[in-house]
Amino acid sequence: MTDTLTHPDQVRDSLVLRQRSLENGESLTRAEFERRYMAMPQVRKAELIEGVVHMPSPVHHSSHSRPHAHLLAWLGAYGAVTPGVDLADNVTVRLDQLNEVQPDALLRFEKGQSHVSVDDYIEGAPELVAEIASSSTAIDLHRKLHVYLRSGVQEYLVWRTLDKQVDWFELRDGEYVRMLPDDAGRLHSRVFPGLCLAVTPLLAGNLAGVLKELQAGLAADRATADED
Repeated sequence: MTDTLTHPDQVRDSLVLRQRSLENGESLTRAEFERRYMAMPQVRKAELIEGVVHMPSPVHHSSHSRPHAHLLAWLGAYGAVTPGVDLADNVTVRLDQLNEVQPDALLRFEKGQSHVSVDDYIEGAPELVAEIASSSTAIDLHRKLHVYLRSGVQEYLVWRTLDKQVDWFELRDGEYVRMLPDDAGRLHSRVFPGLCLAVTPLLAGNLAGVLKELQAGLAADRATADED
C-alpha cells in the first residue's frame, strides 16, 4: 500500500474550484450566490431561497417540460393581445437579499411593482408567478410560497403535475387564498383582466381547449368593458 502525494498546486486548484461552485443546500448571501452562478455557465438553473442554494434535478418531459410549454403558450396567448404586460420564462428574479429565484413563468405589468434592472434581471415582485411542481412540490408549496407571499407576489399558480392538480392563490389581506373555479371549471385572475384558465383541458393536455376558453374569457372581459 502506498500513499498518494498531492501536489500543493492541486490542493490550491481544488479549493479555488470549490469556492467558485454552487453546492445544493449551501447557505450564501445573494451577492456570493450570483458570483458563483455566473462562474458556472454549464448550470442552467439554480435558486437562492431564504439564503439556501437549491439546484433542481434533471427535467422530465411529461411531468415538467411539456406542461411548462403549455403554461407558456397560455400566458403567451394572453400577453399577445394585452398591452402593457410582460411575460418571462425562467428569468432571474431578485426579491430580496436572501431570495433570488427563477420561476417557470411570470407575468408582470411593465409599469407595475417590479422592474428590469440595468443588468437585465427582474427586481421586485412580479404580479403573477407560475411554477410547474413535480419533484419540487415541497419547495413550491412551502418555502417558495412563503417567500412569494412576503415579497408581495399578487397571484401564485402551482401546477402539481404528478397530483394532477392546479393551485392558484391570490393575495388577500396579507394571506394567500386558494381560488375557486366558476361553474364551468375555470379559474379567473383578479389582477389580469380576462386571464382565465380552464383546468380540465389543461390537466388533460388539451392545449387547444385551454386557449379556446382563454379567448372566451378575453371576449367576455372586452364586452363588459364596452358596457361600462
